[in-house]
Parts: sequence; structure tokens; C-alpha cells
Amino acid sequence: MIVEEIMSRDPLYVEESTFLTKARQLIRDNHVRGLPVLDTQGHVKGIVTNQDMLRVTSTKSNVTVAGFIVGAPLVTRDVNIFDAARLMLPQKSMILPVVESAENAKLIGVVSLLDIFRGMDLEKVPERQISEVMTKKVVTATPDEPVSKVWENMIDSDFTGLPVLDEKGEPMGMITRFDILKRGFARISREDDGKTKEGTKLHIGKIMSTPIYSIRPEDTLRTAFEAMKKNDIGRIAVVDNGKLVGIVDRYDLIKSYLGDRR
Repeated sequence: MIVEEIMSRDPLYVEESTFLTKARQLIRDNHVRGLPVLDTQGHVKGIVTNQDMLRVTSTKSNVTVAGFIVGAPLVTRDVNIFDAARLMLPQKSMILPVVESAENAKLIGVVSLLDIFRGMDLEKVPERQISEVMTKKVVTATPDEPVSKVWENMIDSDFTGLPVLDEKGEPMGMITRFDILKRGFARISREDDGKTKEGTKLHIGKIMSTPIYSIRPEDTLRTAFEAMKKNDIGRIAVVDNGKLVGIVDRYDLIKSYLGDRR
């Protein structure tokens, strides 16, 4: 499978002169992990990431994205999706701009880690257990934590989702950036210390996603792939005897998939 078969055409983008406030709003409204940045000729100069955009608190209207551009590998439409994934994984880049050719960096599309994940062949998933690839030291949240605190942890550490544990240490939900963004709480947490108009703090338990999807450490990678695709989720908790023992995300699964295809 090649990039052309899975890429998003007519993607969102910004120009070097685009105001920071507009770029940030595009990321919030469309829940994207990054945006290509183009020059005046429509050629790709790099990307801006959601982590950088959402971390910035400035509301000045004259600040542009030019100072926040980061480099990103460029791919053409005929590149194999696994080769594209191998370019993304070392940098944990979530998007790759797709350009006309090596000589012509005109933007024609974007390929994301999610696009690649959806293009994986389940029949070729390695026969390995989840315990071999899961992250064991898991950063978690509790339902009584303020949204503002968890949001800051996510942005500073570049986590996109955290399991939420009850007072017994048992998983009860998952909180993601999307949960916060889609309810408009990111702006509140940044500008009003996470408080509502009534002056009370917003807590994670009010907006977390439930029920939490989970698998066991002895389950196979294919089980995780199937569960994440079926439920359209980016990460899944690994639970043993009711206790959280790890977490697996798309990045972990793709990395393992590619590791067995060298």
C-alpha cells in the first residue's frame, strides 16, 4: 500500500504569515495533531504541532506561526506507507506533508499516524503478547483532579490520553485531549485557572470517557489492533485482576508491527 491510497487530500494548512490565534483555533476546532506551513508559493516549509500551539498562551493578534515552524520529513504519493511510518516514529511525528515530488514541495496532501494505523493488515500483525510492548510506567489521573492540572500535564509531557483511576487504584475511565477540547475546556483551563463561570473548578470525572476499554497483558497484539479499530480509540488500558498494569497506544502497535517487517 502506498501513501496516495490513504492520504488526506485538500488538507488544512496555514501560511507563515497566519496569526497564531487562527492556527490554534484550527487545531482546536478540527482536533488535528499538526498543520503544514506553506510559503507564498504553496511550498511546504515545515509544520506546526498541536503541542506547541496549545502550549502558547499569548492572545496577541500580531504573532504569526513563522516562529513556531518545525522541520518534518516530506513524502511523495508513491512512498510505501511503512516507509512513511518509519519516518514518523523516531520523531513521534503525527503527520507528514505529502508533496508533488522531491523537486517540487507543493502540498498535495497529508498522511497521519492514524491513516497508517487504519491501513495495517490485521492478518500480518506479529504473534506477540501485549505485555511485550506495553508501557508499564503509566501516568494516570484521578476523577477529582482539576481539568487545568491534567491539561497542563498532557501538554508539557505530550500525552494525548491518561487512564483515570478510582480511590482503589482501579481504572474507571480515560481522559483525552479530545475530551477536553470538544467541550471547550482547554480555553477555560488556560485563561481562568480551570474554573467555570460560577467559580467552581472543573474536574476530570465530569468529562472523562467511560467505560474504559481494556485488554489483558497476555492478550495478543491483534486483539489490541481489533479493539482500537472497532472502538476508534487511540490507546487502550492493560488490566490484570482489576488493576492497571500498562497502556498501549497506536504508536506502540505500529512500532511493533514494523519491527517484525524488517
